[in-house]
Amino acid sequence: MNILLADTSSSVCVTGLANEEKILIENSTNNGKTHSENFMPLIKKTLEDSKMNLSDVDLISVVVGPGSFTGIRIGIASVKAIAEVSNKKIIAINSLESLAGNEDGKEVICSMIDARNNQVYMGLFDCNLNKIEELMADDINVCLEKISKYNNICFIGNGSLLHKEIIEEKFKNKNIEFSSKNSQSLHGLWKATINKTNTNDFLNADELAPLYLRKSQAERLKK
Repeated sequence: MNILLADTSSSVCVTGLANEEKILIENSTNNGKTHSENFMPLIKKTLEDSKMNLSDVDLISVVVGPGSFTGIRIGIASVKAIAEVSNKKIIAINSLESLAGNEDGKEVICSMIDARNNQVYMGLFDCNLNKIEELMADDINVCLEKISKYNNICFIGNGSLLHKEIIEEKFKNKNIEFSSKNSQSLHGLWKATINKTNTNDFLNADELAPLYLRKSQAERLKK
């Protein structure tokens, strides 16, 4: 099975080609241009580098958020268009489970992405990337209180680095660690994708939608 991987949820635009065993090709760009300029050329390059055509792709996996509102919209709109014209199956991966996929063999993984103003996006997963708690978007202290009953947690993501002192104080009597793999990676996306292929968690183009967890800054200011 050939899988086209795509992540536009951060400032870096990433695409790749993989199968069930490994990642075959990875391409990324952070050249100051918008994802609307980078994304489709990057997909074209990934297919060319792998000496494949779109017809050789069996599945498209895309990160649907949370993250950059604009980047997510561009990625999803592009993948929907590709999947619709080529009749491809889609897997939607949230950026928190993709981030958790950077780590292997951890009992509990807490993914944390900075959402500014003391807010974080947070997800809690087991070693197989199964969701332990519902995804959260809230004040760091509120989020930590909700997971205070857990032990043996590996914290990962830029939010965990930003709030490291608060986390250490909150969990001073627990066994915790902080990951060194705190950026979104194609490996994490691939690992989360394989996990969902095993449960046949597929979508069609019409079902693909962004995962925001909270309103955009413009919407919040308007309110």
